[in-house]
Amino acid sequence: MGKLTLDALRKLRDENKQTLSLRDSDNKSIQMVVGMGTCGIAAGAKDTFGMIVDLVAEKGLSSVLVRQTGCMGLCHSEPTVEVTVPGMPSVIYGNVNPTVAREIIEKHVLGHHLLDDHICDKPAIDIVK
Repeated sequence: MGKLTLDALRKLRDENKQTLSLRDSDNKSIQMVVGMGTCGIAAGAKDTFGMIVDLVAEKGLSSVLVRQTGCMGLCHSEPTVEVTVPGMPSVIYGNVNPTVAREIIEKHVLGHHLLDDHICDKPAIDIVK
């Protein structure tokens, strides 16, 4: 690859600005964290992460922060995604493929309903309002 011109660099920056803004924590009230340890990546976490990033951008969800982390200790349930939405319990979903990621965005993030079939970890029912 040859040298990049200033115009080419500006174009590249503009093309990636939306993706980079997903990782900016300013003014974000919803957080989605994808487990990207070795076990998660082997189970397909890169595809899950990609789908989440694409959906957040596609739906214009500017209040959603998308991050990645190492192993969450739930290797048997990889890929895992922790979701924190104000007014709802923080939960970790397991076995999150791109199809389940779409469900999480549509039902949990937008619809404020938990996906009980995919929850690996959540607070005890007696502490949830």
